[in-house]
Amino acid sequence: MLNNIRIVLVCTTHPGNIGAAARAMKTMGLTRLTLVAPEKYPSVEATARASGADDVLAQARIVGSLDEALAGCHLVFGASARQRTIAWPQVDARACAALAVSASATEEVAIVFGREQSGLTNDELERCHYLVHIPANPDFSSLNIAAAVQVITYEVRMANLQAQPAMDGGDEEPVPLATADEMEQFYEHLWQTVIDIGFVDPAKPRLLARRLRRLFNRSRLDKNEFNMLRGILAAAQSQVK
Repeated sequence: MLNNIRIVLVCTTHPGNIGAAARAMKTMGLTRLTLVAPEKYPSVEATARASGADDVLAQARIVGSLDEALAGCHLVFGASARQRTIAWPQVDARACAALAVSASATEEVAIVFGREQSGLTNDELERCHYLVHIPANPDFSSLNIAAAVQVITYEVRMANLQAQPAMDGGDEEPVPLATADEMEQFYEHLWQTVIDIGFVDPAKPRLLARRLRRLFNRSRLDKNEFNMLRGILAAAQSQVK
Protein backbone atom coordinates (compact mmCIF):
# COMPACT_ATOMS: atom_id res chain seq x y z
CA MET A 1 0.00 0.00 0.00
CA LEU A 2 2.87 2.39 0.70
CA ASN A 3 3.61 2.35 -3.04
CA ASN A 4 0.46 4.44 -3.47
CA ILE A 5 1.76 7.22 -1.20
CA ARG A 6 3.94 9.91 -2.73
CA ILE A 7 5.95 12.56 -0.88
CA VAL A 8 5.96 15.91 -2.70
CA LEU A 9 8.53 18.65 -1.98
CA VAL A 10 7.65 22.07 -3.41
CA CYS A 11 10.37 24.50 -4.55
CA THR A 12 13.07 23.08 -2.27
CA THR A 13 15.91 25.57 -1.85
CA HIS A 14 18.64 23.40 -0.31
CA PRO A 15 19.52 20.18 -2.17
CA GLY A 16 20.74 18.61 1.07
CA ASN A 17 17.16 18.64 2.31
CA ILE A 18 16.11 16.59 -0.71
CA GLY A 19 18.70 13.94 0.11
CA ALA A 20 17.80 13.91 3.80
CA ALA A 21 14.10 13.59 2.93
CA ALA A 22 14.88 10.64 0.63
CA ARG A 23 16.78 8.97 3.47
CA ALA A 24 13.88 9.59 5.87
CA MET A 25 11.46 8.06 3.37
CA LYS A 26 13.50 4.95 2.69
CA THR A 27 13.98 4.15 6.37
CA MET A 28 10.18 4.09 6.70
CA GLY A 29 9.48 2.09 3.54
CA LEU A 30 8.36 4.87 1.20
CA THR A 31 10.01 5.30 -2.18
CA ARG A 32 7.93 7.70 -4.28
CA LEU A 33 9.43 11.19 -4.20
CA THR A 34 8.22 14.06 -6.40
CA LEU A 35 10.10 17.37 -6.62
CA VAL A 36 8.28 20.49 -7.79
CA ALA A 37 10.68 23.00 -9.37
CA PRO A 38 13.65 22.40 -7.02
CA GLU A 39 16.13 25.27 -7.04
CA LYS A 40 19.15 22.99 -7.45
CA TYR A 41 18.85 19.35 -8.45
CA PRO A 42 20.49 16.92 -9.24
CA SER A 43 23.15 17.69 -6.68
CA VAL A 44 26.17 16.01 -5.11
CA GLU A 45 24.99 17.34 -1.75
CA ALA A 46 21.61 15.65 -2.16
CA THR A 47 23.29 12.34 -2.93
CA ALA A 48 25.61 12.67 0.07
CA ARG A 49 22.77 13.47 2.47
CA ALA A 50 20.70 10.55 1.12
CA SER A 51 23.22 8.19 2.78
CA GLY A 52 22.32 5.15 0.71
CA ALA A 53 18.83 6.14 -0.41
CA ASP A 54 20.20 6.73 -3.92
CA ASP A 55 17.44 4.61 -5.45
CA VAL A 56 14.78 6.99 -4.08
CA LEU A 57 16.62 9.93 -5.65
CA ALA A 58 17.19 8.09 -8.92
CA GLN A 59 13.49 7.42 -9.44
CA ALA A 60 12.28 10.81 -8.13
CA ARG A 61 9.96 12.69 -10.47
CA ILE A 62 10.85 16.30 -11.25
CA VAL A 63 7.91 18.43 -12.38
CA GLY A 64 7.26 22.09 -12.98
CA SER A 65 4.05 22.59 -11.02
CA LEU A 66 2.06 21.24 -8.10
CA ASP A 67 -0.77 20.33 -10.47
CA GLU A 68 1.62 17.99 -12.31
CA ALA A 69 2.80 16.50 -9.02
CA LEU A 70 -0.77 15.74 -7.91
CA ALA A 71 -2.03 14.31 -11.20
CA GLY A 72 -3.85 11.05 -10.50
CA CYS A 73 -4.08 11.64 -6.75
CA HIS A 74 -7.32 11.04 -4.85
CA LEU A 75 -6.31 12.28 -1.38
CA VAL A 76 -3.89 15.15 -0.73
CA PHE A 77 -2.40 16.40 2.55
CA GLY A 78 -0.52 19.69 2.86
CA ALA A 79 2.02 20.06 5.67
CA SER A 80 2.10 23.51 7.26
CA ALA A 81 3.43 24.96 10.50
CA ARG A 82 1.38 28.16 10.14
CA GLN A 83 -2.28 28.59 11.02
CA ARG A 84 -4.39 30.11 8.23
CA THR A 85 -6.90 32.93 8.29
CA ILE A 86 -9.57 30.72 6.75
CA ALA A 87 -10.56 27.57 8.60
CA TRP A 88 -9.25 24.43 6.92
CA PRO A 89 -9.72 20.74 7.77
CA GLN A 90 -6.70 19.99 9.92
CA VAL A 91 -5.14 16.79 11.26
CA ASP A 92 -1.97 15.99 13.17
CA ALA A 93 0.72 13.69 11.79
CA ARG A 94 -0.79 10.56 13.36
CA ALA A 95 -4.28 11.19 12.02
CA CYS A 96 -2.80 12.06 8.62
CA ALA A 97 -0.97 8.74 8.55
CA ALA A 98 -4.07 6.75 9.47
CA LEU A 99 -6.12 8.41 6.74
CA ALA A 100 -3.32 8.07 4.18
CA VAL A 101 -2.74 4.37 4.86
CA SER A 102 -6.44 3.57 4.78
CA ALA A 103 -6.92 5.40 1.48
CA SER A 104 -3.76 3.96 -0.08
CA ALA A 105 -5.30 0.48 -0.20
CA THR A 106 -7.19 1.58 -3.31
CA GLU A 107 -6.22 5.21 -4.01
CA GLU A 108 -3.27 7.44 -4.81
CA VAL A 109 -2.24 9.65 -1.88
CA ALA A 110 0.10 12.67 -1.76
CA ILE A 111 1.66 14.38 1.26
CA VAL A 112 2.96 17.79 0.24
CA PHE A 113 5.70 19.81 1.96
CA GLY A 114 6.35 23.47 1.11
CA ARG A 115 9.32 25.78 0.94
CA GLU A 116 11.87 25.79 3.74
CA GLN A 117 11.23 29.44 4.64
CA SER A 118 7.58 30.03 3.84
CA GLY A 119 5.87 26.65 3.45
CA LEU A 120 2.87 26.25 1.16
CA THR A 121 0.88 29.17 -0.20
CA ASN A 122 -2.86 29.41 0.37
CA ASP A 123 -3.43 28.62 -3.31
CA GLU A 124 -1.37 25.44 -2.93
CA LEU A 125 -3.25 24.46 0.21
CA GLU A 126 -6.51 24.79 -1.73
CA ARG A 127 -5.43 21.72 -3.66
CA CYS A 128 -5.22 19.72 -0.42
CA HIS A 129 -8.01 17.93 1.40
CA TYR A 130 -6.34 18.34 4.79
CA LEU A 131 -3.73 20.58 6.39
CA VAL A 132 -1.22 18.53 8.42
CA HIS A 133 0.21 20.18 11.52
CA ILE A 134 3.00 18.79 13.70
CA PRO A 135 2.29 20.14 17.21
CA ALA A 136 5.83 21.18 18.07
CA ASN A 137 6.99 23.29 21.02
CA PRO A 138 5.23 26.66 20.51
CA ASP A 139 8.31 28.44 21.86
CA PHE A 140 10.54 26.81 19.25
CA SER A 141 8.39 25.35 16.48
CA SER A 142 10.90 25.61 13.63
CA LEU A 143 11.28 22.15 12.09
CA ASN A 144 13.60 21.31 9.21
CA ILE A 145 11.69 20.01 6.19
CA ALA A 146 13.54 16.67 6.20
CA ALA A 147 12.77 16.28 9.91
CA ALA A 148 9.09 16.97 9.17
CA VAL A 149 9.18 14.31 6.45
CA GLN A 150 10.73 11.90 8.97
CA VAL A 151 8.01 12.54 11.57
CA ILE A 152 5.16 12.01 9.13
CA THR A 153 6.67 9.02 7.33
CA TYR A 154 7.31 7.35 10.70
CA GLU A 155 3.63 7.76 11.53
CA VAL A 156 2.73 6.38 8.10
CA ARG A 157 4.86 3.29 8.72
CA MET A 158 3.32 2.71 12.15
CA ALA A 159 -0.20 3.13 10.77
CA ASN A 160 0.62 0.69 7.98
CA LEU A 161 1.96 -1.93 10.39
CA GLN A 162 -1.15 -1.63 12.56
CA ALA A 163 -3.49 -1.79 9.57
CA GLN A 164 -2.05 -4.90 7.91
CA PRO A 165 -3.93 -7.55 9.94
CA ALA A 166 -7.23 -5.72 9.50
CA MET A 167 -7.03 -5.30 5.72
CA ASP A 168 -9.86 -7.16 3.98
CA GLY A 169 -10.80 -6.71 0.36
CA GLY A 170 -14.53 -7.36 0.91
CA ASP A 171 -17.02 -8.40 -1.73
CA GLU A 172 -18.14 -5.04 -3.12
CA GLU A 173 -15.98 -3.35 -5.72
CA PRO A 174 -15.37 0.26 -4.56
CA VAL A 175 -16.01 3.14 -6.94
CA PRO A 176 -12.73 5.03 -7.60
CA LEU A 177 -12.52 8.59 -6.35
CA ALA A 178 -12.05 11.57 -8.63
CA THR A 179 -8.39 12.50 -8.99
CA ALA A 180 -6.85 15.85 -8.10
CA ASP A 181 -6.58 16.90 -11.75
CA GLU A 182 -10.21 15.93 -12.40
CA MET A 183 -11.26 17.97 -9.37
CA GLU A 184 -9.42 21.00 -10.75
CA GLN A 185 -11.48 20.63 -13.95
CA PHE A 186 -14.61 20.36 -11.82
CA TYR A 187 -13.77 23.53 -9.84
CA GLU A 188 -13.19 25.49 -13.05
CA HIS A 189 -16.52 24.22 -14.42
CA LEU A 190 -18.31 24.98 -11.14
CA TRP A 191 -16.96 28.52 -10.96
CA GLN A 192 -17.87 29.27 -14.57
CA THR A 193 -21.37 27.93 -13.92
CA VAL A 194 -22.03 30.09 -10.85
CA ILE A 195 -20.96 33.08 -12.96
CA ASP A 196 -23.13 32.04 -15.92
CA ILE A 197 -26.27 31.63 -13.80
CA GLY A 198 -25.69 34.98 -12.09
CA PHE A 199 -25.08 33.59 -8.62
CA VAL A 200 -21.86 35.52 -8.17
CA ASP A 201 -20.31 38.71 -9.48
CA PRO A 202 -16.89 37.62 -10.82
CA ALA A 203 -15.50 41.03 -9.90
CA LYS A 204 -16.41 40.47 -6.22
CA PRO A 205 -15.88 36.78 -5.54
CA ARG A 206 -15.07 37.22 -1.84
CA LEU A 207 -14.36 33.80 -0.32
CA LEU A 208 -16.95 31.82 -2.28
CA ALA A 209 -14.49 29.97 -4.53
CA ARG A 210 -12.41 28.85 -1.56
CA ARG A 211 -15.47 27.80 0.44
CA LEU A 212 -16.76 25.75 -2.50
CA ARG A 213 -13.41 23.97 -2.65
CA ARG A 214 -13.60 23.20 1.06
CA LEU A 215 -17.11 21.80 0.66
CA PHE A 216 -16.24 19.37 -2.11
CA ASN A 217 -12.82 18.51 -0.67
CA ARG A 218 -14.63 17.28 2.44
CA SER A 219 -17.01 15.25 0.29
CA ARG A 220 -14.23 13.54 -1.72
CA LEU A 221 -16.28 12.79 -4.83
CA ASP A 222 -16.14 9.38 -6.42
CA LYS A 223 -16.20 9.01 -10.23
CA ASN A 224 -19.97 8.55 -10.38
CA GLU A 225 -20.61 11.63 -8.23
CA PHE A 226 -18.05 13.61 -10.24
CA ASN A 227 -19.73 12.74 -13.56
CA MET A 228 -23.19 13.43 -12.13
CA LEU A 229 -22.22 16.91 -10.90
CA ARG A 230 -20.47 17.77 -14.16
CA GLY A 231 -23.68 16.81 -15.95
CA ILE A 232 -25.77 19.01 -13.63
CA LEU A 233 -23.43 21.96 -14.21
CA ALA A 234 -23.59 21.50 -17.98
CA ALA A 235 -27.40 21.35 -17.84
CA ALA A 236 -27.55 24.52 -15.72
CA GLN A 237 -25.30 26.34 -18.19
CA SER A 238 -27.46 25.25 -21.13
CA GLN A 239 -30.50 26.89 -19.54
CA VAL A 240 -28.91 30.35 -19.56
CA LYS A 241 -27.38 30.28 -23.05
